[in-house]
Amino acid sequence: MPPPLPPRDPRQVSSSPTIVKPGAAKAREFDVADLYRGPATAVDKSVPMATVPLDDKFRQAYYWIVNHAIITPYYDIEFNEGAPRSFRFGGAGTDVRLPTASSWSSFVLLPLLTFAGRRKALFVGGPGRGKTASALLMGILAGYSLKDMRRAMQHGQPQMTVADLLGSPLPKDLIQADDMEKIRISWRQWIRMRVKIVDEYNRIPTRTQSALLTLMSDGYAEVLGQTIDSPESAWFLTANDDAGGGTYQVIEALKDRIDVVIKALNFNPRFLGDLLTRIEDGVKPEALVPDEIKFTEQELNEVHSQILLVPIPRGVRRRIEFFAAQFDFCDLAAQEIEYKSKDTIHLAGKTLSATCANDCGRDKVKCLCSQTENGLSVRALMTLLTFAKTIAWFRGSQEVSPEDVRQIAPFVLHDKLQANATSPFFDQQSAQIYRIDRIAWLRRAWDASCEEFVKLNLDRDDPVAQLDEEFEKGLEGVPMKDVDVQIAKIETVLTGLAKNSKLYAHVQADVLKMKYYHQRYSNYRRWLQAQG
Repeated sequence: MPPPLPPRDPRQVSSSPTIVKPGAAKAREFDVADLYRGPATAVDKSVPMATVPLDDKFRQAYYWIVNHAIITPYYDIEFNEGAPRSFRFGGAGTDVRLPTASSWSSFVLLPLLTFAGRRKALFVGGPGRGKTASALLMGILAGYSLKDMRRAMQHGQPQMTVADLLGSPLPKDLIQADDMEKIRISWRQWIRMRVKIVDEYNRIPTRTQSALLTLMSDGYAEVLGQTIDSPESAWFLTANDDAGGGTYQVIEALKDRIDVVIKALNFNPRFLGDLLTRIEDGVKPEALVPDEIKFTEQELNEVHSQILLVPIPRGVRRRIEFFAAQFDFCDLAAQEIEYKSKDTIHLAGKTLSATCANDCGRDKVKCLCSQTENGLSVRALMTLLTFAKTIAWFRGSQEVSPEDVRQIAPFVLHDKLQANATSPFFDQQSAQIYRIDRIAWLRRAWDASCEEFVKLNLDRDDPVAQLDEEFEKGLEGVPMKDVDVQIAKIETVLTGLAKNSKLYAHVQADVLKMKYYHQRYSNYRRWLQAQG
């Protein structure tokens, strides 16, 4: 029998590399001890930490957290390199899959992606689920001490004032100054930190929420006309329920600034032994974070630069475009194509349910446009693109894949797309669960969109793709005859679409883009004529 495994050292860091890439593995002699090593084996001291790539260092941080800090035995962000084994359970009907590639727990991965990408995350879940502990760990990874992070954390409570949040004028200046500009402000130190935590943000009074909004969205704070800039930061807010309810209703603009929603999953009692060990050994993981997985400001700046360089291939971008086009479109909202939007309905004081109840000639069970009350804002789309790049970078991928988008989109769009409860889609027996499970609903919407994209053969026969390629070359120096050719192509494509297709959501997006191209070419043509 093999010797018993030694107790896990909470200071251990996963060996590098944490992901074996093609061509990177080196042959070595098999050691039976490998059978008894977990993902948290000690770091290879022969490899200087400076040589560890930053994406690998982030994965080391992930494995340390799941092995020693946050007990979350969930792998709800699944990736596969082949068909996974699947097991069907009865009752409501549940499929359990065994992923064939490295997969992740959203409760640990999403905070790390937020930290790496300098975004804003909201933890939701009941008390005692580890929301605040997870946020504190992100601050410690940024190089702050546990004491500093605890002091800097803002605790939402009904009496919180703007001065409590941001700072207050120095009493001496306030009494003696004869000019507002001469009053100095004692700013709160947390404003300058690269990781910011606001605990129970839905207990903050509305006026103070407005000050928080300015700091989050515009990057500065203002008190008595004095301002202070805040560096680009990762924000972590917490709330005890999904709806954002609390002592005070959260203002919509503040909710809109949140990039991703992280659900704190329940504790699995089969891991009670880990809790017992912590009690008996007096282990406090947040006090034992290894220096090897802490990041300097220079490293975090480099991480951000690397993330921005991860490409999103045109094929993946087209799927995102097709998906995003589905939600805001409503054919019954207006006569002119530019205004066929759910915003038009809301601005007219009407309800989507009343408008959508009329016949528009579409299958409202299959069409995604019937499932939501709203569409996606520019901010939501930019956030989706950023997180798609970040998760691809974290996984060590050379570019963003459709699966990256599929896995991250439900968490980014969780509070961005509001379900239309009156949609016939949700009346189906098989779709009842989607009224509750928003993650599954949004992932299912992405799958349905991609299936329709493939069915329409848009990867190979995209009516706008060739026009895109020509237009992206620019108009400078294009002769009149080539302009005429492009205008004729646009009109031919529009003729074909009008003859063979209803004005579905994706068709509207294509038509509007071609109308835009037609106007650009026509204006340029008139300019050429004016030049003689």
